[in-house]
Amino acid sequence: MAQLTAEQSQLLEKPNFAALATTRADGTAHVTPMWVDYDGDHVVLNTARGRAKEKHILDDPRVTVMVWSAENPYQYVEVSGAARFVDQGADDHIDRMAKKYIGQDVYPWRGPDEVRVIVEVTPEWVGGNV
Repeated sequence: MAQLTAEQSQLLEKPNFAALATTRADGTAHVTPMWVDYDGDHVVLNTARGRAKEKHILDDPRVTVMVWSAENPYQYVEVSGAARFVDQGADDHIDRMAKKYIGQDVYPWRGPDEVRVIVEVTPEWVGGNV
């Protein structure tokens, strides 16, 4: 497992946006803007069950996440590794992310039948410019 530096970790801990790259069945890249978090060991994202990124990760768990500074987009960290899904705590996590990114206590765009899931990425390679 690769380790992030303190500077790289700070990019994930601040409300900076991420791009999650997964691989479609035909081998092409699928890139999605995401909110991002870091638990000290894993890059942590949150999505709803049934979205394209979930299917792609189930088919091929290798992903890359790039996070750039909102203040200076030339400062960024890139993390590649294997993703896995964690169901427990996903609803609380998306609410924490809503607080971090939009200042709201509860995630406001949840659908009535939506099931949230955490996407946990174990860093296997880390690079960037910070």
